[in-house]
Amino acid sequence: MRSLRSLISVRHLYGWGKGIPSAETYKTGIKTQATCSLHTSQPPGPPQVSSSTSQVTPYEDVFGKEDRNKSTFIQVLDMYCRRDVRRRGHVEIIETALRWMPEYGVEKDLQVYNRLLDVFPKEIFVPKNYIQRMFNHYPRQQECAIRVLEQMENYGITPDKQTCFLLLQIFGARSHPVRKYQRIMYWFPRFKHTNPYPVPVHLPSEPVELSRMCLQRIAADMDSKVTVYQMPSVEESEDGTKQEHMHIVGIQSPDQMSLLADHDSSTPVYVEGPFPLWLKKTCVYYYILRAEPNPLKKEEELDNERSLYYPMKMDFELERDLGDDNTFDVDDVEEGPVFAMCMAGSGDEKTLGRWIRGLQETNPILAQTPVLFRLNSGPQELSAPVKKENEQTSEEVEDESEPERQRMEQ
Repeated sequence: MRSLRSLISVRHLYGWGKGIPSAETYKTGIKTQATCSLHTSQPPGPPQVSSSTSQVTPYEDVFGKEDRNKSTFIQVLDMYCRRDVRRRGHVEIIETALRWMPEYGVEKDLQVYNRLLDVFPKEIFVPKNYIQRMFNHYPRQQECAIRVLEQMENYGITPDKQTCFLLLQIFGARSHPVRKYQRIMYWFPRFKHTNPYPVPVHLPSEPVELSRMCLQRIAADMDSKVTVYQMPSVEESEDGTKQEHMHIVGIQSPDQMSLLADHDSSTPVYVEGPFPLWLKKTCVYYYILRAEPNPLKKEEELDNERSLYYPMKMDFELERDLGDDNTFDVDDVEEGPVFAMCMAGSGDEKTLGRWIRGLQETNPILAQTPVLFRLNSGPQELSAPVKKENEQTSEEVEDESEPERQRMEQ
């Protein structure tokens, strides 16, 4: 009773209880109840369908055009920016655009990445105080911008001042995308020229020039000479049939020529391959001419003055501690000498036989040395083994042998 009296007194003192019904009213024999004036949310139900102008365009269908180039890619972004001033759905269209960039051939274009960052609304995601900055203000938008910078990093694209200006305008000076930009600008200039043998930005499309460049990269001797044994051509015979000749490009150094000249002509040499070589996204294959390792290898003769008890030279590792364990096992694998390498448009014995005949002009010993081909089948797709009709698995054999075993036991 005391609590009820306190509730009634509070209701009379404060005005917030004026809209709450205090009793039930009866009028014309029908019982009615006063409604509450407090704000309530809408009842749960299916979402209301909005007009066609406010619906979000399916971005996958927009990017899936037949004409795919840089101009059409930027045209899609401009169409989205003009459609809505508030840029609703900007995270979805940026993530979709990142997936479609390799299809349009703009994955290495800095201007397109800056245009992609320009899709973000400006000065909305900038934190206003240290609490917002500490709790990662608008995390989904910041993660989306970091994915854009990570894709630039994967393709080796160095950001410029416009990229920094856009990030500062969108997220502020101490945001995570700006820190990612600072890390890229710190490491990229240091690692840009560390490779002494850089791969060209645009690989040659002609197979002969591509093979020449690849063989020069593989060869360890700068004095190696590249020889084109056969150019790609199409020969038409008298009966009208066309025969296509593949390119054959080889390389050999003076040291390899001297090793092949000292080789025993009674011991065969082998043509092995193909071995893959990746240049960016292009994979090429090469073949080698080699011999087996010589089993009669001369052992190193020790000097008479050398002794295990009184060595002539003593190496002291002063920086090594007693607790350091630098012991490790190394498997010494003896490999035979490599006499030459080549790249050909076809890896059959007929094409590689022309390469061997071309090598005989500078290496006469090959005319007296047997040449064996150890060629692999090349790259193939993995496929599940197909079960033949007359084959049975081990489980089927066990199931069939179980009744026979029981009959023998009886």
